Amino acid sequence: MRRAVGSPTAIPEGWPEAGRGTGAGMALELLDLLGWKREVTDLYRRVRGTADPEAAWRDWRATRDALFAGHPQSPLPAAERAGFAGLPCFGHDPAARVLGEVLPAAPESVEIGSSGEAPVRFTRAGRVRFPLGGAEHELDLFWLEGYGGGLYLPFADATSGTETYGAGRYLLDTVKGADLGMEGDRLVLDFNLAYNPSCAFSPAYDCPFPPAQNRLPVEVLAGEKLPFAKPN
Repeated sequence: MRRAVGSPTAIPEGWPEAGRGTGAGMALELLDLLGWKREVTDLYRRVRGTADPEAAWRDWRATRDALFAGHPQSPLPAAERAGFAGLPCFGHDPAARVLGEVLPAAPESVEIGSSGEAPVRFTRAGRVRFPLGGAEHELDLFWLEGYGGGLYLPFADATSGTETYGAGRYLLDTVKGADLGMEGDRLVLDFNLAYNPSCAFSPAYDCPFPPAQNRLPVEVLAGEKLPFAKPN
């Protein structure tokens, strides 16, 4: 979410900061935001429909780079865009794409801490179990409480704060289009497509962070690195 400057109320990610626009100006900014979401949704549709995971990853990287470089709703501060050379990522690792078994859990309304002044409310909807790095792991799955809802899967790992963003990364956030789909009854979890929240690029954004139970004890050397590391 992008923070409304001078106001305790958060407004949806990509909305203009307070004072930037009203009336027709705000409407145009919201259309830009809609365009961003449309691009992201279409990108993940292509990812799900591509048989070769590495080809899907290359498309994902190229499209995100193009959006960050040139889209009006880019989380990059305007001063950073002219010299933007691409989002730094680890190389593609076939072993980082796994299938997760969804496990039942008692529904629980939880408030997840964020980069803003207020937490974000989700329902813990279940857990997902998957193999990674030679061991089995589990993460909580969350459902956004709000109109339309959406599945949310954040995580942190042993690289958080060194090679990757300290607060963690996102794998699924379907309300914004980040949906990797399923194979049979298993969730597709492709950590090559793990990405940084918008607040990693600018303090203007409010982003929920992975809770303690979603911290993995292993290094996930896949997906996006620290936002301003040298691109590979």
